Amino acid sequence: MKKNIRKPTVVSLFSGCGGLDLGFINAGFDIIWANDFFSEAVETYKKNIGDHIILGDISQIKSSEIPNDFDVLLGGFPCQGFSIANIKRSMEDERNFLYKEMLRIVKDKKPKFFLAENVKGLLSMHKGKVIEMIVNDFKKLGYKVDYKLVNSADYGVPQQRERVIIIGNRIGVKNKFPKESHKNKHITVKNICGDLANVRTRDLPFSLDGKTIHNHVARTNVHDKFWGRKHKVNQHDICDYLKYWRNKKGISTKKVDEHFGYAHTAGHWFRKDNNSGSIPKPEDWWKLKNLLGFDDKYDKQVTELELKEIKFEQSLRINNWDRPSDTITATGPEIHPSKKRRMSVRECARIQTFPDNFVFYGSLGNMYKQIGNAVPVLLSEKLAKTIKKYL
Repeated sequence: MKKNIRKPTVVSLFSGCGGLDLGFINAGFDIIWANDFFSEAVETYKKNIGDHIILGDISQIKSSEIPNDFDVLLGGFPCQGFSIANIKRSMEDERNFLYKEMLRIVKDKKPKFFLAENVKGLLSMHKGKVIEMIVNDFKKLGYKVDYKLVNSADYGVPQQRERVIIIGNRIGVKNKFPKESHKNKHITVKNICGDLANVRTRDLPFSLDGKTIHNHVARTNVHDKFWGRKHKVNQHDICDYLKYWRNKKGISTKKVDEHFGYAHTAGHWFRKDNNSGSIPKPEDWWKLKNLLGFDDKYDKQVTELELKEIKFEQSLRINNWDRPSDTITATGPEIHPSKKRRMSVRECARIQTFPDNFVFYGSLGNMYKQIGNAVPVLLSEKLAKTIKKYL
């Protein structure tokens, strides 16, 4: 008679549509409770994974409402505030402190392991002080904590996606990370999406080579021209020039913001550190000129525009068949290598290693967002297997 072996149990915070959770399920874990406050992602999770996910703000959910005696706590806590792509990142961004909700659950429930995922920018934020603070907070609870910057492409995911993985345990073992199985043999976009290249996008599911394909829908806002500055202009020069006239006028950056009705935008006109500054749009330039009273020195360079050809490095990124995709983001997918459209929802899902029978729900934009926010399923599965050995 075969003995029933209990699966190790998991509670999942900031679950999204379930990429991290699905990887753990594939590795033989049982997810007993999950939470997110993105309603479309919760709908997707429920229809693909299970009803154990709760829609709601974790900061409003008491620890007593979460099960006891589970083995692993997962949490891909929100990373917008930590992102290296976010100019306004700061210690004050309230989203940066949602990890403290994870800290609360670890403290109250004492799982054997916890695993957190975040963006690369976390490591450099405030010169490493943020990651140090997070690690020390978990260590104070009696956990051995380690972190590593991993690139999903090195683990068989067809995507260059660098993320920080933080693992902690209280059972006295060494935290191990999976071996880089594909370091020198990356999976390409063509390997994973080539069969959909000549299949037209459509709203309804269809059959392809004996299997049903869902969500092969895509944005078509692809253009090969854009309005750009006609003349070469140096942002540092413009910054020094505007700062001179602002000081001469005796007006603060905050007052400039208030004049324009912006929250922080104007501040970047007077900043050139780390190349995080910006040049005002033509309409803002003329308004700024009325406010500060500067001369005509840079009017032509800043305000004269012309229609330009899109280049690869500029606003539209084009995927490449022969290498892994760039990072799938929550804001908008790359352009298809050979079609006048963006990568479809299904193609993005494949790049994130979701199976074809995993169906996404919500508006087109929200489906892209769910996929972009997810942890690649295959990477999650490999992380789960390293933890399972100790359980």
